[in-house]
Amino acid sequence: MFDRASTFGEALDHPAARAVLERYMPGIAASPMATQFRTGRLGQLVGFVPSLSDAAERERLWASLAELGEGADPRPPYAPAIEPNLAYEDASVARGSASVTAPEPTPLWDVAEVRLAGPSHGNPFVDVELDALVTRPDGGELRMGGFYDGDGQYAVRVLADAEGEWTFTTRSTARSLDGVSGSFTVTGARRGAHGPVRVDGLHFRHADGLRHRPLGTTAYAWTHQPEALQEQTLATLAEAPFSKIRMCLFPKSYLFNQNEPEDFVFPGSLADGFDLERFDPAHFRRLEQRIAQLAERGIQADLILFHAYDRWGFADLGPAVDERYLRYVVRRLAAFSNVWWSMANEYDLLWSKDEPDWERLAAVVGEEDPFGHLNSIHNCRPFYDYTRPWITHVSIQRVDVYRTAENTDEWRERWGKPVVIDECAYEGDIDQGWGNITGEEMVRRFWEGAVRGGYVGHGETYLPAADGGAVDAGFGDDPEVLWWAKGGVLHGSSPDRIAFLETLQAEAPEGVWDPLTSDWDVPWGGVEGMLRVGYFGFNRPRFRNLILTDGEWTLDVIDTWNMTVDRVGETHRGTVRVELPGRRYMAVRLTRVGD
Repeated sequence: MFDRASTFGEALDHPAARAVLERYMPGIAASPMATQFRTGRLGQLVGFVPSLSDAAERERLWASLAELGEGADPRPPYAPAIEPNLAYEDASVARGSASVTAPEPTPLWDVAEVRLAGPSHGNPFVDVELDALVTRPDGGELRMGGFYDGDGQYAVRVLADAEGEWTFTTRSTARSLDGVSGSFTVTGARRGAHGPVRVDGLHFRHADGLRHRPLGTTAYAWTHQPEALQEQTLATLAEAPFSKIRMCLFPKSYLFNQNEPEDFVFPGSLADGFDLERFDPAHFRRLEQRIAQLAERGIQADLILFHAYDRWGFADLGPAVDERYLRYVVRRLAAFSNVWWSMANEYDLLWSKDEPDWERLAAVVGEEDPFGHLNSIHNCRPFYDYTRPWITHVSIQRVDVYRTAENTDEWRERWGKPVVIDECAYEGDIDQGWGNITGEEMVRRFWEGAVRGGYVGHGETYLPAADGGAVDAGFGDDPEVLWWAKGGVLHGSSPDRIAFLETLQAEAPEGVWDPLTSDWDVPWGGVEGMLRVGYFGFNRPRFRNLILTDGEWTLDVIDTWNMTVDRVGETHRGTVRVELPGRRYMAVRLTRVGD
């Protein structure tokens, strides 16, 4: 039978199915380029057909394809949900008899972990349910789910978000783990710790009030690489300007992503299959080490929970396994202050899920994360409804080959939330249009988004084989260590210029720019009545007449590529003609003097 999990090639090779595709997606099925989509899932390709953005029209497509399969063997059903085993421990086991290790005094914003030594027979990953009622110093309560960490060890983790004395009492379907109580103390924050990032209007702040500007980069599968390459990625990040990195929990199968990871979320392998009723605690401990190392560098881990670039079956696990996976992940990781959730990268390409599935899965994340980490969902083509209450900010990608950041102020108004353009294309030299823009163009897109009050994300897709980077860095014979995929080292020219933009934004009175009334040919951003920044982009004026509002203003000419700021005169009033060098990527900054 044919459904959303069928490949395009399978359907094309069946005359009746091909006729259905030519009716519902003629621009793809009847195209001479159809062969390039043969391995794509039908559920992915519907995202490229505007008429199929309508849910009713999609259902008609699936119904038409399903009719062709009447009498054929149906696909195997998804694995069912597994209820905890209420008889996992019999009445001879005393309630609350498990030994407990309460957290040592924990610095503010760190992970406070309650560990319990308990039973290990059967399959504790699914047989045992564990959570804890936790009381904060102010008397407020929260529920925090626990998880099995292997070898008879269980844990409940808490983000220590308030100083003082905390108490906890566990609840469990396993008698020995039920009713264990204790307390721990949260002390002052470590130097450099500022707490989780929260939405602040159309921008962001850390929990302690420090302004956060999400200067992001992307290295989707960096934690699925050999140890030496992961260490190189961390060393690169320590010297780079980025404060956020997008990364996948599941490995990625796509161009320049063909290597096989050593381990996975679930125990098993591609050759032998995966045990979807268990998790691999050692895999998660290594991931947690990386998240902690990112935190030490002041970097947010933007964790992508699902994506479609898959050869292991993780993109189509079924509702029960999806939810079990999410609960385990969130219970393990929600106590890290530098975690963001991304429900999906290019949600519309996941052939196994529609909007009701995403709403259900987002509710699971919300239920298991009492600390309210930032959460969003990322598109390929059609936008998600970013007004949904669980979505804290807009995570979006380019809308065509060229124009994206120019829409930032419109998107802020449309959804009333901070706009993060997590993919504006990538600086690089590969054969794909999304991966071969210049460093100049990358920086231009950052500036276009910044003066419109948003945040643009970086990525790099240079082939390191061109300069011997992969071999010289000691990463074996892999010639495809692209930063965007596997991390490693940066080769591009944009990061330093992006850092320069970051320093300019940090100098603003509130540390952020908002869109201001603009000219038809020049966007202006800044702080109303205090700071105005105009960006000329690829235009090359030799001068500009500026009309100043009341008061005195200083005037700076900024070369965004050469990273210079030149003060023009002392102060100015009224109308001023500013001389410019007649080259691209220039900006001007007006700063009001005094009251």
